[in-house]
Amino acid sequence: MTVTSNLLIEQYLTESGSWEDGVLTFPIANPTPGLEANSYYFSHPLWAKGYLDACHRDEAFRSLWQAALESWDDKIVVDIGCGPGNLLATLGGSPKLIIGVDVAKGSLELARELDYIPILADAHQLPLKSGFADIVTINASLHHCDDMSKVLQEAARLVRPGGKLITDRDQQLSSKDLKGIAHFIWQFRLKLWQLIKRGPHANTEQQKWMIASEVHGEEPGDGVTPDLYYNVLEPMGFEVKLYPHNHNVGAEALQGNYGQSELRWRILQRLSGMNPNSSEAAMSFMCIATKK
Repeated sequence: MTVTSNLLIEQYLTESGSWEDGVLTFPIANPTPGLEANSYYFSHPLWAKGYLDACHRDEAFRSLWQAALESWDDKIVVDIGCGPGNLLATLGGSPKLIIGVDVAKGSLELARELDYIPILADAHQLPLKSGFADIVTINASLHHCDDMSKVLQEAARLVRPGGKLITDRDQQLSSKDLKGIAHFIWQFRLKLWQLIKRGPHANTEQQKWMIASEVHGEEPGDGVTPDLYYNVLEPMGFEVKLYPHNHNVGAEALQGNYGQSELRWRILQRLSGMNPNSSEAAMSFMCIATKK
């Protein structure tokens, strides 16, 4: 890590960390099983690289995030749960500074190659000052955290007045309210994925650790809700806007277009008595919260 990077990040820290292999590292006070699973899974060199190459790289994802951000050029950005750097790899642009926070050193080493300043730290207790970031992002990461409310609160703390907190790709609880035969089919899916050699699910060891990393949202009856965002962010002075959407829809989600989920999900939702065209059935919702 260069002297310039040291100077850039130092002014925003609340405590001292140690540079280890180019990653600014802070002790993890409470290494829960979920945190350890995320650290192990997303540090694996092949799994982390596969995630960077395959996930969140389609045009719908790019379109939605670009519409939400408008631009992050010349801005200070903190990407919490940055993984190997999917957001910057997909969106490009020229932030003034982009800090990536994660618990997986292997992922952070990949993110560093994309010009992130990598910080290994627990998102429940960030070693960063309040109110300095123009944009804070959390993409597909809240559901990997033990206490989603606490992580959301920590992320919001970093946002300056007029700045934005943007989150997306965490499973909406109501979209996976599976019942009866639909719940049985869901439980059987893991064996099926192994049989058909479906991507990262084909490897039993990889599948085990991936599932362990999904602290919320892996099983029916868990996930994010609108109240999570309103109850945490509004008391902190944010204007909160939520946009339910499925993952095949881009910027149109910000105009109320939910898109459609995959056919398999629509079938499971129908079997559970759910309307797959409703906002409650949308797989995720993007949160765009502006600090007043």
